[in-house]
Amino acid sequence: MQIRFVAFAIALQFCVSEFCVLVFSQDMPLSEILIDAEDWELVEEGFKFTEGPAVNAAGDVFFTDVPNNKIYKITGYEGVTTFVKDSHRTSGLMFGPDGKLYGCRRGLKQIVAYDTEGNATVIAEGVDGNDLVVNRDGGIYFTEPSTKQIWYITPKGEKRVVDSGIEKPNGIILWPDQKTLVVADTAGANLWTFRIEPDGSLRYKQPYYTMRLTRGKEGSGADGMTVDSRGRLYVATLAGLQFFDTQGRISGVIANPNDKRISNVVFGGSKLDTLFITCGNRVFCRRTQATGARYFDAKSN
Repeated sequence: MQIRFVAFAIALQFCVSEFCVLVFSQDMPLSEILIDAEDWELVEEGFKFTEGPAVNAAGDVFFTDVPNNKIYKITGYEGVTTFVKDSHRTSGLMFGPDGKLYGCRRGLKQIVAYDTEGNATVIAEGVDGNDLVVNRDGGIYFTEPSTKQIWYITPKGEKRVVDSGIEKPNGIILWPDQKTLVVADTAGANLWTFRIEPDGSLRYKQPYYTMRLTRGKEGSGADGMTVDSRGRLYVATLAGLQFFDTQGRISGVIANPNDKRISNVVFGGSKLDTLFITCGNRVFCRRTQATGARYFDAKSN
């Protein structure tokens, strides 16, 4: 009887120890990303609604003020400057492999590419794009919430619908290997993933990530997303900036620094180690231990 009790005690101690390790492991991703001495810093305020942060090869971050029809640029030396004075309500932004800034110009129902001087070239027309992502080959995926569709524009400029049915598709991003597409459903609790086929089509649609919801809300409010160099995913939601490991498991929520909803996020700075978030009339930044992943930096396999 005494032997059995001792064996049970050892087993219980092992289980308790294992439980403590598991709990600690769940906290590890947060400690691996955030820096204790660092917090959110206000970059600039006084806008109407900021959106679509995107980072170029130098680490400069660009973002839009949709109602004010402007695109701004953040650099370490010049601060915030105006890049485009009349953006026609451009929302989602992303830099492509050609160094151009691609955007969803909602006011004119266009997908456009801005050169270094802020001049726009029309890539596609007759679409109500909200957010987009550009791969290393110059192919573009974008969401169209009004029709519940996802579109693909080939590097040759041909466009077609590659998925439909997500209740409110919004943010869109790629895994670092560019073989998986992720789409946020603002109205639901999931981020959807697809395998990208060689011709750009999508297969194996599934709700891979499940987000935490705020009390009394059926939808997550999921909007813009980014990924880091290790494949962890960050998404702007009503609950804050939620982030997930490479297996799709939620690792934690980074608190919103103000009372305005976080609309989007990107890694920027010369070392790509600073998170930039757009929040209503403000933009914030926070230095981290993680580094971002730009798709035009990636090498083909």
